[in-house]
Amino acid sequence: MKVEIWSDVMCPFCYIGKRKFEAAMSKFTDAAGIEVEWHSFQLDPTIKSGHDKDLYQYLSERKGIPYEQAVQMNAQVAATAAAAGITFNPANAVVANSFDAHRLIHLAKKNNLGDEAEERLFKSYFTESKDFGDHAVLTQLGKEIGLDEASVKETLASDAYAKDVNADINEAQALGIRGVPFFVFDRKYAVSGAQASEIFLEVLDKSFAEWRKENPASPFETIEGEVCTPDGECK
Repeated sequence: MKVEIWSDVMCPFCYIGKRKFEAAMSKFTDAAGIEVEWHSFQLDPTIKSGHDKDLYQYLSERKGIPYEQAVQMNAQVAATAAAAGITFNPANAVVANSFDAHRLIHLAKKNNLGDEAEERLFKSYFTESKDFGDHAVLTQLGKEIGLDEASVKETLASDAYAKDVNADINEAQALGIRGVPFFVFDRKYAVSGAQASEIFLEVLDKSFAEWRKENPASPFETIEGEVCTPDGECK
């Protein structure tokens, strides 16, 4: 069963939500039957990379709030992140446009490394204060998760996967998604935000049970009896 997650790598609650979803998956008995697919979303596509504004100044201007309020707001988010096991350093965060980071994620998805890309980009931004608007930084991060350096450089130097990123964003709008993280389970149920792991587990149980009923592991209704198996057991 597929679980789709719309996310932006500069969204702290997306990182927190990832941890809480992972905690639910660790308790879900049928986790092997879940396929997770990440989708792109941009909270602010107008950001210009390479400016000298810190996160507090950026939020102050964008939200129209005092600088001190932006500092306090991020302190609260950092505390929430810490409770989820994440180190968030907002004072050192480098505000940059996330579009190219999303293109890198799509390259990673093509190579079955989508989750690894999301995790590495989250950590690089929130914990390590790296600039994901810098292609050299993205190239290094791509290498670290196992992508071919030449492929990453070629992707970033072109407009590769731009259509994929925009398709994800457009689909989010069509589905009525206005904020992230947004989790969609088998295109039947959705969870908005970094909910408690118990909520994710509840939805996993419900959606997977319905999916399994529609997609049985075996097409047969089996009457059990004594059998021998290839591993040598007869019972």
